[in-house]
Amino acid sequence: MIDEVFDALIIILSFTLFGVLHSYLASLKVKQYLANRLGKHMAFYRIFYNVISFVMVYFIYDLTPRPDVQLYSLSTPFDIIIMIPQLLSIVGLLWTLKYFSGREFLGINQVFRWFYDEYDTKELDEHLTLRIGGPYKYTRHPIYFFSITLLLFRAEMNLYYLIFLICIALYFLIGSIYEEKKLVIMFGDAYSNYQKKVPRIIPTKLFNPYKTY
Repeated sequence: MIDEVFDALIIILSFTLFGVLHSYLASLKVKQYLANRLGKHMAFYRIFYNVISFVMVYFIYDLTPRPDVQLYSLSTPFDIIIMIPQLLSIVGLLWTLKYFSGREFLGINQVFRWFYDEYDTKELDEHLTLRIGGPYKYTRHPIYFFSITLLLFRAEMNLYYLIFLICIALYFLIGSIYEEKKLVIMFGDAYSNYQKKVPRIIPTKLFNPYKTY
């Protein structure tokens, strides 16, 4: 039991370090500092940021210990039934992508704007617009919500995966707080009013969605 607790602490510490560094590199202060020195080459920052994030998550997944404690394993037909919310989560993620610029998020658009000499350093990183449609009428962070539900509903659960899930959920929650501070700065009262009317992650107002005029 002591070994499992020690392993769990290592996993939690690894995710905490990742979350702190990931959020720090995404902060407006860091982006502004780099933009002042990189100029239009800041267009490559988003791709660099995503690559670094992917590498860090890979090493956490590959190098952290995996406590071998099975928590549950569903038998048939429950292992099949639990696939339904998983499939709905995937549909939800695809739905969200219709209202989300994946190319901007990955940094592809920034590089194209740099290539055509259209990159504006005032944007710092992403060219963001406040568009509230689709799932964003029900939750301010639908990607976080559907990602959590996709990870949550599983036919099998062990201790490592449970710790992984809790760390991801906490990161989404804490990260959304810092993310929204930037969005309030960028969009002002428009985003503040949106915050007041739409839940952060869990869509608790399904029958009272945000209305755009």
